[in-house]
Amino acid sequence: MLNDIIKEDIQYIIRNNLPWGKLENKTVLITGANGMIAQYMVRVLIQLNLEFNINLKVIALVRNKEKSLKVFKEYMYRRNFQLLVQDVCDPINLNCNIDYIIHAASQASPKYYSVDPIGTLKPNIIGTFNLLDLARKNKVKSFLYFSSSEVYGEIEEKFIPTKESNYGYIDPTQVRSCYAESKRMSENMCICWFHQYGVPVKIVRPFHTYGPGMVLNDGRVFADFISDVVNNRNIILKSDGSATRNFCYLADAVSAFFTVLLKGNAGEVYNVSNDSCEISIKQLAELLSSLFSERNIKVEYKIREKHDKYLISKINRNCADISKIKALGWTPLYNIQQGFERTIRSVEFNDGK
Repeated sequence: MLNDIIKEDIQYIIRNNLPWGKLENKTVLITGANGMIAQYMVRVLIQLNLEFNINLKVIALVRNKEKSLKVFKEYMYRRNFQLLVQDVCDPINLNCNIDYIIHAASQASPKYYSVDPIGTLKPNIIGTFNLLDLARKNKVKSFLYFSSSEVYGEIEEKFIPTKESNYGYIDPTQVRSCYAESKRMSENMCICWFHQYGVPVKIVRPFHTYGPGMVLNDGRVFADFISDVVNNRNIILKSDGSATRNFCYLADAVSAFFTVLLKGNAGEVYNVSNDSCEISIKQLAELLSSLFSERNIKVEYKIREKHDKYLISKINRNCADISKIKALGWTPLYNIQQGFERTIRSVEFNDGK
């Protein structure tokens, strides 16, 4: 059962002024549907059907069937929802025409970069190849590819906030580059399929997206912080916290992704973030500790242990220029305090706290 925060988010996304009519009588394939972002996109599409009766079919591609049966249990017997259980790196055979493809399958958690770099890059390269070829054969109307702000690498300060045309240095000989380099490669694949076959690809580069449905043990520092707050523990900071990151609440981000899918220009790339929500890791820890002052949560500093396999990013400042997507009519609504409070309340509701 969806909690009230998720229901409000879905309604907020639907009420945005988007050309939802383009999806009438169409079929949408979404990969990585168990993930936080893709889950929300599936829920929005199903709700569109309920409210506007547009006869839209959603095919959710997942690897973990057991998880999907829990996540989407209320949709399993709907005629307009289909679960496709397979690895995106395997050939995709469907006996129906696909009109839209949203490729969100990716191993984005940094905790996997050192222990499974090949598993990290495969869905970005092989999976993207399979889906682009499926898009070509089906003559899809729009193909949305989820890249990452990591493609920018270590960028000069003069290029921050970063535009889509700015790029920095990535060392391809470092294992941690498996994610960023494979995202760069897959972006180029998208552009090549657009150039050679006319596949209408649109690429989004999310910065740091958070919200209901987050995996709290995926190794990302802000997920750790939320886990600490939810469990009434002191927040543990394993660095000096000086690095700054650009955050965007999930409902705003999903609204942006649908904006690009339905209104973006083919062959183009769009940053997705909230340019008013740049904050240092230390400031974020302090904000979260103060959000629920009655819990008396403090910020503690702890040196990262030597055997810790987490590969630290060398990027000190990460901030997007979002003027390009704003030109499509999208503007984020939630500030960082509102977004994190909604996230924590949602997690606690689902945990029965």
